[in-house]
Amino acid sequence: MLTLPNVMRSLNLRPSPRTLARSLATAGLAALAVIVAPAASAQDMLRDAETEALFRDITTPIVTAAGLDPKNVDVVLLNDGSINAFVAGGQTIYVHSGLIGAAEHVSEVQGVLAHELGHITGGHVIRNGEGEKPAMGITLLSLLLGAAAAAGGSADAGMGIFMAGQQAALGKYLAFSRAQESSADAASVQFLSKAGLSGRGSVEFFKKLQNYEYRAGFTRSADSEFYSTHPMTADRLTTLQDSFERDPAWNKPEDPVLQQRFLRVKAKLLGYLAEPQATLNAYPAYMTDTPSRYARAYAFHKEAFMDKALAETDAILASNPDDPYALELKGQVLLESGRPVDAIPPLRRAVALTQNQPLIATTFGHALLATEDKSNFAEAERVLKAAVAKDRDNPFAWYQLGVVYEAEGDTPRARLASAEQQLMELRLPEALRSAESAETALPKGTPDWLRAQDIAMTARALIERRGKKR
Repeated sequence: MLTLPNVMRSLNLRPSPRTLARSLATAGLAALAVIVAPAASAQDMLRDAETEALFRDITTPIVTAAGLDPKNVDVVLLNDGSINAFVAGGQTIYVHSGLIGAAEHVSEVQGVLAHELGHITGGHVIRNGEGEKPAMGITLLSLLLGAAAAAGGSADAGMGIFMAGQQAALGKYLAFSRAQESSADAASVQFLSKAGLSGRGSVEFFKKLQNYEYRAGFTRSADSEFYSTHPMTADRLTTLQDSFERDPAWNKPEDPVLQQRFLRVKAKLLGYLAEPQATLNAYPAYMTDTPSRYARAYAFHKEAFMDKALAETDAILASNPDDPYALELKGQVLLESGRPVDAIPPLRRAVALTQNQPLIATTFGHALLATEDKSNFAEAERVLKAAVAKDRDNPFAWYQLGVVYEAEGDTPRARLASAEQQLMELRLPEALRSAESAETALPKGTPDWLRAQDIAMTARALIERRGKKR
C-alpha cells in the first residue's frame, strides 16, 4: 500500500534506495517519447507490491515474445509527472508516474513497454557510441578547420565553420537516435503480435502524445524533426496503425481482469501523489467502485481522517474479504494512525495471501515492532529476514531488522543491517563505518562476516571514485 514519502515504511509506493541519478532521465537515453509535462523535482523510485505484480503480469507475454527471460526484466516506476519511459542499460524499463496517469487502458502501457523492450533487444543504449563517434568526428574536424581559418586571419570564417560543423554533428547524432526509435517501434509491433496482444493500445497512446504536443504548442514539422531525438509523432502513428491493423490480434479485446487491476493501480497512484482535494474531485463519494474507494482512502489517510479511510477499505473488503492489497492498506492506515496492535491481523493475512510478499511483509514486521511488545520481536525477526532474503533492495526492512538485532543485544548484526541500509541509500561513509564495525565483531569466515567485508569494500571503492571525479 501507499504511504507518505516522508515516512519510510514498507510502503506500497515509497522512495526506493535505488534512487536513480536524475541525469539518466534527461540524458537523451532510449525513451518512448518527448516529455510533454513539467518534470518532477525528484527521480525517486516508487515501489508498491500491487503495482509491481501488475507490471510483472502485463510484461511477461511481451518479454517472452521478445526472446528474453521475464525473471531478468524489471519495470521500475519513477516519481515523475512527465509522460515518458526509457531504458538506461541492462534489462530495466523505467516508467514515469505521469505516463500511468495519462493512460486509460492497460493495453496502452503494454504498448509502451513493448517499445522499450525494442530498445533493450536492439542494444540501443550500448550502441549509443555508434551515433556519438561520427558526430564527435565531425565536431573535431570543424574545430580544426575553424582554427585554421582563424589562424589565417579570418575569425568570422573560423567561427562559421565551427558552428556549421556543430550543427552537422548534432544532425548526425539525432538522425541515429531517430533510427533507433523507428527500430523500437517496429520491434513493438512484432512483440505484441507474437504475444497475441492487440496494438490498439499502442496506437491510442500515440494519439494521446500527439494531442499533448498540440496542447503544449509543439508544431512538429519536417524542419523541426531535424532537432528531435524522435521521428515525427504523426509519422510514427501512421506507420504503427498500418502495421497493427494488418495483425490478426488487432480486434482482440483487452483482458478485463488486467484492465480492472490497472484502474486500481492508477487510482492508488493518484491518491498517493496528488493533493487530497484533487483526489476527492477525481473520485467523488458517489463513485463506489474499488478504484474510487482506493483513491479516497489514500486522500483521507493523508488528511488524517482515519475513520473515513478505514470506511473505504472496509467497503472494499466487504465485497472481497481476501483482497490482500486492501488488507495491506487497512493495516497501513491503522499502523500510521498509532494503532499497531490493530494493524497486525490484516497485515498478517495480507502476508499469507501474497506468500510473504517482501514489501507487505516489511510493513507487517514494522507493525510487530511498533507494538513495543517484546513477545512480538521473534516473529518480526523471522518476517523481516524472509523479506530481505526475497528483496535485498529494501532499506526500511534492513532498518527494522537492525532494530530487532539491537533489541536482542546482537550489536554486530545490527551494525551489519545498518550497513546494508546505508549502502543502498548511498550514505557511503556511514556504510563503511558500520560494515567495518560489524566485521570486527562478527565471527571470522561466517557469511555475515564476508558480507560485512563486501559492503566495506564496495563503500570504500565508491568513496574513492567520488573523490576522483571531484
